[in-house]
Amino acid sequence: MHLPEQNIYLDIFCEQRDHVGEAICGDVFLSRRVREEGRTIVVLSDGMGSGIKANVLASLTASMAINFTIEHREVRKTAEIIMDTLPVCSIRKISYSTFTIVDMEDNGQTTIVEYDNPSCLVLRNNREFDPGWENLELESDQHKGKVIRTCSYLAQKEDRIVFWTDGIIQSGMGTRSFPFGWGREGAVEYVMKVLGNEPFISAAKMSRKIANMAALHDGESPKDDTSCGVIYFREPRKLLLVSGPPFDERHDLDFALKVQRFNGKKIIAGGTTAELVARELALKFDAGMESSDPELPPVSYVEGIHLVTEGILTLGKVARILEHYHRDTRLGNGPADQIIRMLLESDRIHVLNGTRINVAHQDPNLPVELEIRRTVIKRIVHLLEEKFLKEIDLEYM
Repeated sequence: MHLPEQNIYLDIFCEQRDHVGEAICGDVFLSRRVREEGRTIVVLSDGMGSGIKANVLASLTASMAINFTIEHREVRKTAEIIMDTLPVCSIRKISYSTFTIVDMEDNGQTTIVEYDNPSCLVLRNNREFDPGWENLELESDQHKGKVIRTCSYLAQKEDRIVFWTDGIIQSGMGTRSFPFGWGREGAVEYVMKVLGNEPFISAAKMSRKIANMAALHDGESPKDDTSCGVIYFREPRKLLLVSGPPFDERHDLDFALKVQRFNGKKIIAGGTTAELVARELALKFDAGMESSDPELPPVSYVEGIHLVTEGILTLGKVARILEHYHRDTRLGNGPADQIIRMLLESDRIHVLNGTRINVAHQDPNLPVELEIRRTVIKRIVHLLEEKFLKEIDLEYM
């Protein structure tokens, strides 16, 4: 999710913990990229209660909130439609869920809408920043007196938004340390302490630290569903993934110069490609001997390149791991794992795919898994774009 005009990247993550004893979280987080309008929208909703019931209420709320925001519906109207639509609890005879909506445009223009979630924290220069909050009162008879909090401002590089549900702010309630809960002040103080130690901390790491601390207050048995989302407006991290030599040998030098001139981290997947780049640019090249993955050839070394691996087998494994990747996946130290780690740490990825055919990969005796490079690359690109929301440029040569 790259914002071209200001060269800002949106680093977004939400860490969640289930209420103790429940199999599903009653908080729901959704994010959507509206490419044609250059907008990114995130929603965090907390359904009443916990478990399945809460999840249903929060899912309905988050889905409606994100869809109405995409359609540019008026804020009050959106809130009233959501409240009117939620199913009524058979025991408590009320329907209720909270929401926080953050709508960000590619020029940095950001709108935040909150209903009954703890007030989010907007940071600038690693200090709390007031973006100009307004209170909007709902006008319909049924919801008269209910208030929505909203603001609109132009985000800058290194700004952050931290948003949360009650599980964070009320964590530790009833304990000796926090008889009335951690509180927003306590949570904000902790965020400032973290930023003091790690001023460029990622959204994922920050949200996990906050959620972990809240869980610690409850003795690792959360008394409520707990969610903490972080949006970090920052410089995009760039990566070049190169695989395969160019179709025409006469373009070998141009190909190598593209690699040399790239401003960011670089991966070469393919022995022939690595040798070509080293030869054309007169760089030191060492073939690796020891492999940390018995399925794959070892990592090699080319001067100035961050990672050099074998090509088609390694990329095939990268695609398989990405396909089944989830938040509990643990990566090893093999060549494919190293590629994935670098891909996931990057925001804007340029894929340079050479189209010269390697005849070894068209041998009918080789297993079906050994796909043609272009097909594997397309699979990886699709997964990175759709599953991991990375911005990918794919170039054939």
